[in-house]
Amino acid sequence: MSDQPENLMLVYLRRLDEKIDRLAEDMREVKLRLTALETAVGNLAATEMSHYAIMADRADRLAARIERIETRLDLREQA
Repeated sequence: MSDQPENLMLVYLRRLDEKIDRLAEDMREVKLRLTALETAVGNLAATEMSHYAIMADRADRLAARIERIETRLDLREQA
């Protein structure tokens, strides 16, 4: 009679151990996916900053061109 509860306890412990192993594997996968997401977000932020710098440079060049045009056509107000 004492063999049955002991075997039953071992069965439950093995099931619990298997579930913990599956959870550990799931956590490894989640960590890998999270790392990939963090990398993608970092790349996205860097790309956004690069685009902002390009647009600022273009705006500066356009402002300089407009100033030259205004100067040539005497459209600038005298200060």
